[in-house]
Amino acid sequence: MRYYVVHNPKSGRHDSDESATLLAQAFKESGLDVEFIPIDAAPSLSGRAQIGARAAKRNHGALIAAGGDGTINCVAAAALHEDALFGAIPLGTFNYFGREHGIPLEPAAAVRALLNATVETQQVGWVNERLFLINASLGIYATLQEEREADKRRFGRSRVVAILSGLKSLLTEPRKLKLEIQSDGDTQLISTPSLFVANSHLQMGRVGLVARQLDSLERGQLVAIVLKPASTAALFVMALFGALGRLSAAENVLSFSFRQLLVRPRRERQLKVSTDGEVALMRTPLAFKVGPHALKLLKPAADERAPIQ
Repeated sequence: MRYYVVHNPKSGRHDSDESATLLAQAFKESGLDVEFIPIDAAPSLSGRAQIGARAAKRNHGALIAAGGDGTINCVAAAALHEDALFGAIPLGTFNYFGREHGIPLEPAAAVRALLNATVETQQVGWVNERLFLINASLGIYATLQEEREADKRRFGRSRVVAILSGLKSLLTEPRKLKLEIQSDGDTQLISTPSLFVANSHLQMGRVGLVARQLDSLERGQLVAIVLKPASTAALFVMALFGALGRLSAAENVLSFSFRQLLVRPRRERQLKVSTDGEVALMRTPLAFKVGPHALKLLKPAADERAPIQ
């Protein structure tokens, strides 16, 4: 089988030349048939991913994303559109997708894991026309993501920069969104600084959501987390509860599961929405839903999966 690798050399801690050399060497040592599709020239990442996805489908191969969660998101969308096999080599800062599925975070080990990988289906979420594998959000979390990317471009792509940037964002008094949300025939009016929709066992488990909410993903649902209006100090407390894995015990936090959720702002015709860490301006209303088709994911064999970190 040929592997079509869409590589984002700007992801993670390695410089572009080092990253490309590491990947090329790893594929050579593993004896895998590979074609690299770099994204340092036109067309865009999305366009290159589409080229790779069509080639993978036509030649019975697999499309591989080598990069951070944003790159993995974009390449996965192309694979899903073409119904092609999809795999990932995590090269980003937090690598939620790779950690969720036991994909080794060391590039050479991730490549070797492709040798005995099995195909498993992976639920995807959608908000309007954008796919998400891990989460989608609006409000303070989307603002945090946008400011974090700006700080990483300025100060370097590291976890320390990302964490300090997040703390800085929490110091700003959050803007409250007035939203009408509809789910399962029920309509609510809420005022919130943030609406967060999760599609990741790892992320939900880390912040301490209860088993009932974690099981929702197994039942083909998504989980919404809504922060009730709170002061800056209260947001710090909620962030602390999340860091300690006890978010469900925090006050001012509402969570529920759904398959479809319609969100209408009372004023805004457009809102910034983060999908797997990438922020885009979207027209409202926002329609969140479980995707009708699952991703065909190349997942490491059970005895080769990396421990969750």
